[in-house]
Amino acid sequence: MVDTLFIGLSVGSVLLLVALGLAITYGAMGVINMAHGEMVMLGAYTTVMTSTWLGLGIWWSLPIAFVVTALVGLLIERLIIRRLYGRLLDTLLATWGVAILIQQMIRLEFGLSFFGIHIQGLGPGLQNMSIPDVLAGTINIFGAEFNKYRVFMILVCALMTGVTWFIMYKTSVGMQVRAIIRNARMAAACGIDVKRVNALTFAFGSGLAGVAGVLMAGFKTVFPDMSTPMVVDGFLVVVVGGIGSLIGSILAAGLLGQVNALVAWGHNDVIARAVVFAVVILTIVLKPNGLFAYKRR
Repeated sequence: MVDTLFIGLSVGSVLLLVALGLAITYGAMGVINMAHGEMVMLGAYTTVMTSTWLGLGIWWSLPIAFVVTALVGLLIERLIIRRLYGRLLDTLLATWGVAILIQQMIRLEFGLSFFGIHIQGLGPGLQNMSIPDVLAGTINIFGAEFNKYRVFMILVCALMTGVTWFIMYKTSVGMQVRAIIRNARMAAACGIDVKRVNALTFAFGSGLAGVAGVLMAGFKTVFPDMSTPMVVDGFLVVVVGGIGSLIGSILAAGLLGQVNALVAWGHNDVIARAVVFAVVILTIVLKPNGLFAYKRR
């Protein structure tokens, strides 16, 4: 049972990193970013490329993937999202199209396969990332054996969650983000550069997703479609936790991760998935704005 709860906690930690960016960007910008899952995939591929081309391990992959995906997110915001604020369905369709484009670019190696050029570490094939020896095996904690890599995942998640909390509640940028979540027009009237803050918020959320991709690369095969379920799971966490709520996202990720792990342990993955959706539906019925709503949907 302890092992099952621990696995649920590790899965929930990765899900939390994905959901944190969605919770902030959806709350502040009103954007349904369907390409958020592709930031996870790009983070995983950045890990593979960092190992293949630079000979660096997962330690360096974490900051590199954060920067790479943050820059990609910033580019998407500047070129596409910025022109669609206030048009919810348009942002959904536009980012869905971006997600498909990113997937196909990776699958076609940025189009270079048409010229017979193959980039090692990319393409439609499956990729694997080996973890360092120090993270292999198990560790004894209070008499129980836990997988070292899953402990590492939880620690990285805790660190990034702490950084996110500090930025949101202890910096001027975070104060501006929270003001925009409350009322964007009033924040603009008070002199806040809403476009600049939105761009930084979108980039930071994409960077968090990239870190989640690095963690996933250590225990899951990397391929172009790997992130498709992640954006759905991320939005489930946002719906349950509440828009713009950091504590809501943390608790919702933990709740859904544990429900999935416990039901899968007792029955199977299919039943577990159904129960997770049942919990989400029940939450929507009883608490339409989420468990810890920061603003109304």
